[in-house]
Amino acid sequence: MPMIRVFIAMFVFSFVLGSGPSESRAADCNDTIARHMVGEALLAAHFVALAEKAGMTPGEINAVLKSVAEKSAIQEFWITDSAGRAYLTNTGVDFTFSPDSLKQPQASAFWPLLGGSKDIVIQSARKREIDDQIFKYVGVAGVDKARIVQVGVGAGNLCK
Repeated sequence: MPMIRVFIAMFVFSFVLGSGPSESRAADCNDTIARHMVGEALLAAHFVALAEKAGMTPGEINAVLKSVAEKSAIQEFWITDSAGRAYLTNTGVDFTFSPDSLKQPQASAFWPLLGGSKDIVIQSARKREIDDQIFKYVGVAGVDKARIVQVGVGAGNLCK
C-alpha cells in the first residue's frame, strides 16, 4: 500500500502549500482556492481509481477519505457511481446527484461530469440542498469510469 500513502501525502501537501497568507483580492483568493480544490479533486479521482484497482473496499477507501478530511481543510468528499449515487464519502450521508436543477439547484450542476460533457465544475460558495450550510464545491470527472469526484469546503474554512 505504499502508493496509497503517497496519494494521502499529496492530498495534505497540496492544501498546505495553498494555505499560507496572501495579499490577493477576494476574487484572486477565490480563484486560488478553486485551483487548489481542482487539484485535490483530481488527486481524489486518481486515488479512488488506483485504490479500487488494488482491491480496496469502499469502507477502506472511506476511511482514507475521512482521515484526509480530518487533517486538511477539505471537509467533504463525494464520489459517485455511474448513476450519481455517492458510495464513497467521508460524511456517512446517503446522497444521489440528480440532473434536475429544480430538485437539486446546487448539486445538479455536477451531473454533466457523468456524461462527459464537462471535465471540471467549479461552483461558488452557496447553500446546499442537504442542510442549507454554505459550501464551495469543485468536481471532476472520474479518470477510470463515469463518476463525479467532488470535494467540498464549508464557508468557515474558505479564507481563514
